[in-house]
Amino acid sequence: MLSPTISKEDTNSLPTCQFQGEIIVVDTPEMMLVAEKILKGKKALGIDTETRPAFSKGTHYQMALLQVSTERHALLFRLQKAPLSKNIINILEDQNVLKIGAALKDDLRGMQKIIGKFTPRGFVDLQTIIEQWGVDERSVRKMSAIVLGTKVSKAQRLSNWEATNLTAGQQTYAAIDAWVCLEIYNKLQNIPKIKKQTEKQPEKQ
Repeated sequence: MLSPTISKEDTNSLPTCQFQGEIIVVDTPEMMLVAEKILKGKKALGIDTETRPAFSKGTHYQMALLQVSTERHALLFRLQKAPLSKNIINILEDQNVLKIGAALKDDLRGMQKIIGKFTPRGFVDLQTIIEQWGVDERSVRKMSAIVLGTKVSKAQRLSNWEATNLTAGQQTYAAIDAWVCLEIYNKLQNIPKIKKQTEKQPEKQ
């Protein structure tokens, strides 16, 4: 049985989440082909996005990064350098390929703005389903702490995601944010649910 909540102090005391797989930056048509091969046939993926933070009122930036992760590979799509290929967009529209993330409403809105019109299918929002396991927390950091027993670092969250080159720290942060959503989902599948959702919300968006 999972704990409903966890304190900031207890979260901070946990070991830091580590991604042991390969991180691949996708910023050219050639790397897009590599990404297509890695994702072909996958049935469940972790997903997240990053946008350059705005520190002045009225300033807004378009989504800069789409992270898609398998258990072994984290693909960082630099959306302003290499538009997504049709094959990658097809994955985002495939009902049979689960894309697991958190707070997906904002992510999907940002994708629509920069990718163009597409019909997202097969998206699973952890914030929508986590209550079925008796967990009241909704942040990825605390969901990871409760379900996986690890903490997710947020040190790079407000860095410049439109930089010419992403630093090693940025790449690791971005990879983990997508990968950990997949890990949380996979772990939940092996834990009995304890209650039904209070609202009738589909698991897939």
